Amino acid sequence: MKQLFLSLLIFLVSLTSIAQKQKADNRFEGLDSELNKVLETWNAAGFAVSVVEKDKIIYSKGFGYRDYENKIPVTPNTLFAIGSSSKAFTSGLLGVLREEGKLSFDDSPIKHIPELRFFNNEMNNLISIKDIMTHRTGLPRHDLSWYFFTTQSRDSLMQRIQYQEPFAKPREQWYYNNFMFLTQGVIAERISGKPWEDIVQEKFFDPLEMKTSNAVITGLKNGKDASFGYEVKNDSIIKKMDYYDIAAMGPAGSINSSVNEMSNWLIAWINGGKFKDNQILPEAYVKEAMSPQMIMANSIPDKEFPDMHISTYGYGWMVSSYKGHYRVEHGGNINGFSANAAFFPMDSIGIVVLSNQNGSPIPGIVRNIISDRLLKVDKTDWNKIQKEKADEAKKQAAANQAQSSSIQKKGTKTSHLLAEFTGEYSHPGYGMVNIQLERDSLFANTPYQKVWLKHFHYNIFSLVGIENGKVDTTTVSPMQFNFRINNLGEIASLSFKAEPMVDAIEFKRKPKEIELDKETLEKYTGDYDLGGQVAKFYLKEGNVNTLFLFVAGQPEYDLLPIGKNKFALKVAEGYTIVFTEDESGKIIEAVFNQPNGVFVAKRK
Repeated sequence: MKQLFLSLLIFLVSLTSIAQKQKADNRFEGLDSELNKVLETWNAAGFAVSVVEKDKIIYSKGFGYRDYENKIPVTPNTLFAIGSSSKAFTSGLLGVLREEGKLSFDDSPIKHIPELRFFNNEMNNLISIKDIMTHRTGLPRHDLSWYFFTTQSRDSLMQRIQYQEPFAKPREQWYYNNFMFLTQGVIAERISGKPWEDIVQEKFFDPLEMKTSNAVITGLKNGKDASFGYEVKNDSIIKKMDYYDIAAMGPAGSINSSVNEMSNWLIAWINGGKFKDNQILPEAYVKEAMSPQMIMANSIPDKEFPDMHISTYGYGWMVSSYKGHYRVEHGGNINGFSANAAFFPMDSIGIVVLSNQNGSPIPGIVRNIISDRLLKVDKTDWNKIQKEKADEAKKQAAANQAQSSSIQKKGTKTSHLLAEFTGEYSHPGYGMVNIQLERDSLFANTPYQKVWLKHFHYNIFSLVGIENGKVDTTTVSPMQFNFRINNLGEIASLSFKAEPMVDAIEFKRKPKEIELDKETLEKYTGDYDLGGQVAKFYLKEGNVNTLFLFVAGQPEYDLLPIGKNKFALKVAEGYTIVFTEDESGKIIEAVFNQPNGVFVAKRK
């Protein structure tokens, strides 16, 4: 009788397990077909998705191709760049360090990075670590500073921060800023004495069994099951993009991972920081990080979706209500890749979607399609809605382009010959733009990209992309370079709207320096009568390749040779000195060209 009861019990348990499995399967019935439609609608190369419930993966699949040209399919283990979905990892490190008593979120970041300075003293005195974790420093993005002026030096990027203008006061407004996540990474490095990449590996990748995940571009390039990145050209052509090396900006978005391994990350968050009974993240930090810390946008719910509302930010996570369910998520975009990692902590459900399509809506669409199924809410045709919005956005962009063309002043010319625009233009918060003349055209070079400058009108030029060494007129940036003239009539700077929340960023021109030897420079040395004062030109022992100027009551100036008998003051814009020769070639006077006039100094 006892044996019969035991057999019956086993049978009933088996039936229950089968029923539960069947129930889980029913939630995904027809999903593959629906997701293939998403792939087709957006003409994407591929994507992968994984779904977790409590502590298990319940759905995991790849769609399309990781290598579109060779038709190599995406798998759940395919590596993708996850972009800013990396941010929760970086903030998580600070959560671990706080638990270890090594910092407080109320600390000033300057306490841990003594050389760090912001744009003004108010920011230096007020900004806390919590402020940089929640995008509330008052700084706008200033993303072109790291994107176009890329560097492997984190110290170099950190030095740029003090020259980046804020648009609001600290804690006054939310605004996304990658530099502040770089700062968090550097804080972790200073405290731990290790590179950020190594700390992420040690604290998260290893204990979470994320064996192929990494935080450097070579990890993606050399991955055995790694995806290429793609973009869609002319609405139909799937084109491979070069990998972008985020380099020193890594803490803001350089992680590469797969949906299977990112699932382990979400499992830890759903389970209070635990993974397989190991406490990976402090439980108190998990609760705080996925709680609203700063309002992102002040708005009422949309009439079409009244049960989707709240827009707030935690620590590396965006927090909102999705059809009445508490949702925590963060997207990511970098050249050729788009991502989204999301979880519903009250429902113990997590969804990660990784795509190899540039700037793609696919991660959000797929996340929402699956959310509707698992949360048992009314289904929305997210694919159709997003396609309609995208089509409308294209129409608006075309209208804006037409409007831009309409303001162009036809028939205008530049104020100077194109050769006079050449030189190095620099800004301490960004970097250097090198303007060069090739044949009859101007080109701008940054450490990341070279573009053709197409004359728009007057001294304003449009930026046009270059594809395979040739100008690509289909890629015209809405950004324009505006060259400014100083009081002497010389090209002095270029400016462009690098950051929409502040005034145009001005890059000052450094005239092209000409190398002169000691013998040539010596012919300018001597005393000159400058309106009763002595202007002394001389060389210094140990520095005989630089001509110096001294006038009583003024600082010493070192001069930059920029033309025949022509020099500029290195530290003062708009000041030049032209030496005059007699018939024998002897220097007889120095002509000072200054914003307040022209002054002649006779050689004594």
